[in-house]
Amino acid sequence: MSSNFQAPKGVNEYFPPRSETYLAARDAFAAAAVRAGYSYLELPVFEDTRLFARGVGESTDVVSKEMYTFDDRGGRSITLRPEFTVGVLRSVLQHGLHKGELPVKVWATGPAFRYERAQAGRYRQFYQVDLEAIGSEDPAVDVETIALAWDWYRDLGLTRLSLHLNSLGCRECRPVYRSALQEFLRGLDLDEATRARVEINPLRVLDDKRPEVRAQVEDAPLVMDYLCGACKAHHDKVRELLSDLSVPWVDDPRLVRGLDYYTRTTYEFDHPLLGAQSGVGGGGRYDGLSEDIGGPPLPGIGFGLGLDRTVLAMEAEEVAAAAASRVAVYGVPLGEEAQRKIFGLVAGLRRAGIAADMSYDGKKLKGAMRGADRSGAAYAVILGERDLAEGAAQVKDLATGDQVAVPLDRIAEVLKEKLG
Repeated sequence: MSSNFQAPKGVNEYFPPRSETYLAARDAFAAAAVRAGYSYLELPVFEDTRLFARGVGESTDVVSKEMYTFDDRGGRSITLRPEFTVGVLRSVLQHGLHKGELPVKVWATGPAFRYERAQAGRYRQFYQVDLEAIGSEDPAVDVETIALAWDWYRDLGLTRLSLHLNSLGCRECRPVYRSALQEFLRGLDLDEATRARVEINPLRVLDDKRPEVRAQVEDAPLVMDYLCGACKAHHDKVRELLSDLSVPWVDDPRLVRGLDYYTRTTYEFDHPLLGAQSGVGGGGRYDGLSEDIGGPPLPGIGFGLGLDRTVLAMEAEEVAAAAASRVAVYGVPLGEEAQRKIFGLVAGLRRAGIAADMSYDGKKLKGAMRGADRSGAAYAVILGERDLAEGAAQVKDLATGDQVAVPLDRIAEVLKEKLG
């Protein structure tokens, strides 16, 4: 009989055996980030609401419609993080990391929260891996982040991904584009809320997913046609370096993404087997974000990759990680005295670095061996009254069925040899 309680709507839980795929993807990313010189950053899951309003942008759907915001018991407005980048930058500034070697290279992982219409691939609590390089304008840093993500996806076995790339210009050239875009959008048949958005942040209209809006903006001016010389040179260098690393991309002049802080390089990874929620991750440059939240001028670039959608993509391509064997050795005690001996043996194996488990609750041989098979262990150590009298235990190879008596004081040594 199950409990009357269930997880909140829109929360994607991971439990065995599917959790093995989630863990494999997350751990593979951690290893890739560390190899590239990125250090781990653990962040709070809630921040001052003003941080997200100023950093993400009040005109975005994230801030205006989707944030989980509440007053704490001290009357402070608190928001569960809807994304990582602003919190990462806040932490870097608060702790003075930007005063040392640049760029500051950090990565983080965990849940984020947005109140959205729950559906496959779109959750109210979702999981991301995040990576940021703060303090450099070098296009090579842009490409480093893109290539790291691309290689991670490929190492997980994903082959159907496509990388979409654009440049959103800088604070010098974007105002000219903004004016041209507003002039175009003002001539369209848009609802009142969307017309208001045209005046606040017209780029958000290009990010509108409604078919009736997308059809009208099909002929909207493109930001690529308004880039200044410096932004064009930066974008050309990014593309050149991507070619050097054999990372394929698709030029996508309409890619704007959903957050206000993006400048210059902007990118997104798309997977065709995920339907409407095909964007599995993305990122870009945010060279003005530090000033927006009260910090010094400090360029940066980074990404947030969705672990939930990555797992869905792995399952769609049938490359989901097989459930890893949780233990290597499984103890099967038959009787109270044998249980005490096996209990000590299992603890000793664990201390020696060997994953081990055992049967509990006085199970008979048949039930205990069923547990051994389900554990995925390579060997079972069986100990009964006769074995105790002889000072030995039966070590059974669970793959071949071969069984041999081993003196109790040599079991750990023999198992280490067998496990290599």
